[in-house]
Amino acid sequence: MNELEQEDPIPQGDLALQITALPRETNGFGDIFGGWLVAQMDLAGTAMASKVAGGRVATVAIDRMAFLVPVAVGAQLSFYTQTLEIGRSSIRMMVEVWSDDPLSSEWRKVTEAMFVFVAIDGSGRTRSVPARR
Repeated sequence: MNELEQEDPIPQGDLALQITALPRETNGFGDIFGGWLVAQMDLAGTAMASKVAGGRVATVAIDRMAFLVPVAVGAQLSFYTQTLEIGRSSIRMMVEVWSDDPLSSEWRKVTEAMFVFVAIDGSGRTRSVPARR
């Protein structure tokens, strides 16, 4: 068992996005493209990071990513986010993806990655993240 797998796993964080894996997102073997999955993770992370930042954010890094299981067409994907650290202008966030396979009714973790976002202003320049109340 690798460090991303858990004995009895449960999602960590808040549900940020749910989407069904469609045929147009697959390779020739019928599995979902990893790049498409990363893009959805970025959307989920951006949505939550922009709430924390009180506005616009940009993705500046993705770290520690591993795919644990393939995702089949028709799987319901759930994206969970957990804010790990808030800096002066940056937000480190874990994004996990879970799959509910309609054929097997199996609930399993697909992947996780650490995303780093930076708060930016209307001109695209770095700005401070507002203090939490």
